Amino acid sequence: MTTDTGARLVAVRRAFDSIPSETWDSLVARTPAATPFSRHCVQSAWWDAYGSTAHDQTLVVVDSARADEIVGIVPLMHRHELEPSDVAARTTIRQRPGCELRPVPASATAVFFGASYHADYATVLAAPTDLSSVSEAVAAFLATQDATHWDVVDLRRLRAGDLATDALAKALEWEAPSAGWVVTREQEDVCPVVTFAAGADFEAYLGTLGGKERHEIRRKVRRAEAVGRIVLEPSANPIDDLDAFVELHQKRWGAEGLFPPTAGGAASRRFFEGLFRDCAAVGVVELNFLTVEGRRIAAGVTFDDGKVIYYYNAGVDPDARELSPGVVMVARYIERSIRLGRGRLDFLRGDEPYKYEWGAVDEPIERLLVQRVTVSGEVNR
Repeated sequence: MTTDTGARLVAVRRAFDSIPSETWDSLVARTPAATPFSRHCVQSAWWDAYGSTAHDQTLVVVDSARADEIVGIVPLMHRHELEPSDVAARTTIRQRPGCELRPVPASATAVFFGASYHADYATVLAAPTDLSSVSEAVAAFLATQDATHWDVVDLRRLRAGDLATDALAKALEWEAPSAGWVVTREQEDVCPVVTFAAGADFEAYLGTLGGKERHEIRRKVRRAEAVGRIVLEPSANPIDDLDAFVELHQKRWGAEGLFPPTAGGAASRRFFEGLFRDCAAVGVVELNFLTVEGRRIAAGVTFDDGKVIYYYNAGVDPDARELSPGVVMVARYIERSIRLGRGRLDFLRGDEPYKYEWGAVDEPIERLLVQRVTVSGEVNR
């Protein structure tokens, strides 16, 4: 299976903090399936906020003859499937309701993609020509050098259309017979995505929706505009505006939100501080407020990679519900996406009904699960 070139590639552990951001992001740029979640600043914000809950297991793949040249990076972390503090800290990996994934014991020590708990997409960072060999090197590492350090390898957030999903699955399955593994590939979740026709304006986009949806969107936008000037405006200083975002988020979600008065809420706040400090500065993350006559009635956090706007999180003022702030904000985001020439607006994980009112179509997210086979031939669960 391994080519002559691939035989020279080896995976080694390297601390996340030891990899320069320029090196990391240069590989992101060469990875067609990479999203902003793979960017160094996003991963760094996660480790800064949640590093105490996981062990860094980042792998780099290098040519054995030129160990200083990184060919691939696989952001990995190591922790239990369910840490004792997870429930209190609210750091469990969210599972799609009604989607039964292959079970794993809560006590199992697992290898996950880095930032899996808060990143909606993950992938292997490598140029397409290196992807198969990089995946083989990673699978070989997990089967040999790293074999005693995990119970399961639980790789989530892989897009079904990502070549890395196929390459990793093939490499892991190749190692499975000799390593005593069972490899399961299954759908984990969906990401509803709106795709815009080239050259279409907002009215043309609305024309692609069903009559009921189109009528409701227009009615709610006009009702809000009748009250005063409606603007979706980027924050000039997201760090200074973090409190305002948290307040709107909590008004909408309360105890179910990201920022309860717990250790988990404090970690979430630190994560967003990192995003706003480092990612917003390079245009990867943007905090926007929807205002009516200067009054902030909603806030949205999005990622942008120049091709897609990713709708990551939001908060609304329930006292402004008569203005339908959630609908109006999404409408403004879609108008902006079209104006900027973005081809898609990605609502990210979850099949909440409102996403389909905008014409979103599901794109699957997959999971690769590696489990050991016991001496008796049973899967170790």
